[in-house]
Amino acid sequence: MKLRLSTSNILSGGPSIIRRPTSEKSNVELVNGLRSNFAACKEAVATVEDQVDHPITNGHGPIKDGNIPFRSWTALDNDCLQIPSKVFQAIPLQEEGSEYEITVKLFLLPGSHFSDWRRHVQDAVAAVLQELGTNSINLLIVSFPGVSFDADTEGRGGCGSNNVDASDSELFEAMLDAWQEIELLKSAGVASQIGLAEFGQDRLSKFLPRTKHRPTVDQINVRDCCVVPESMMLFAKQENLELLTHNDCTNILPKGTLRELLDGGEDNAGVLAGASAKDVRLRGDLRPEWVVKYTAVVRDRGVIENKGYFASAELSEKRANGYGS
Repeated sequence: MKLRLSTSNILSGGPSIIRRPTSEKSNVELVNGLRSNFAACKEAVATVEDQVDHPITNGHGPIKDGNIPFRSWTALDNDCLQIPSKVFQAIPLQEEGSEYEITVKLFLLPGSHFSDWRRHVQDAVAAVLQELGTNSINLLIVSFPGVSFDADTEGRGGCGSNNVDASDSELFEAMLDAWQEIELLKSAGVASQIGLAEFGQDRLSKFLPRTKHRPTVDQINVRDCCVVPESMMLFAKQENLELLTHNDCTNILPKGTLRELLDGGEDNAGVLAGASAKDVRLRGDLRPEWVVKYTAVVRDRGVIENKGYFASAELSEKRANGYGS
């Protein structure tokens, strides 16, 4: 079973003025956004329950102490559990798509299968387009697992994770294959610009010649250093690449964090079963696959109207009493 988690619009309190750099790392923002959305959806269900004559039950009687069963605010759609259900989807963009600068960043997570990466690209972009009510975005950036920019070794022939050799040739070919899917989005006009994250000079020099549509952006994390190496800046200028910096976590949603989010507890989804054999919720092994972050900025005012995340995981079920069995 697939699990699709959504923060909805984390700026639902109102548009936000753009401030860079952000003080909150993306993984903290993601986790807090998911918990906040879960709580809001459960509260909405509880409010409805208070207003009807036939209260919702958790399978063992009426709900008590705010223990809202996950079936009441999630939905199973073609073997994909939407957490929350799409009925809680945020209001789409208020203006025409041309009035916005929409940036999307896809994180392919450690443990995701190379053979699934093209489908992950399709699913993540489709989720964002539907959420925002648009048919195109301005910039799509992809972050691959196991790839990180190292300013200390860049341009000095270091043997960090940006160097491509026989040991990671399979990863390199998988990245090229996924890039072809991103190129299709570029060709179809879905993404005006396409870019990479964490690629250093060595990796780029091998990657660029094998692309049909070259990336126009390389987003790098300089960590504790605020200076991009001069050799990298010269290379980017030569290749017409715009260098952007970020403070995102590459592994934005570790398996343990995801399981905690889906476990029981007031701030969590309560989708996964606890230790009790009588617990009717879902059981199985979790495998995070991807996270996508999206931001829609109103062009003429420089304010962020909509920002959020989707996350996807595979649940290899041992028992699924919560839905359909």
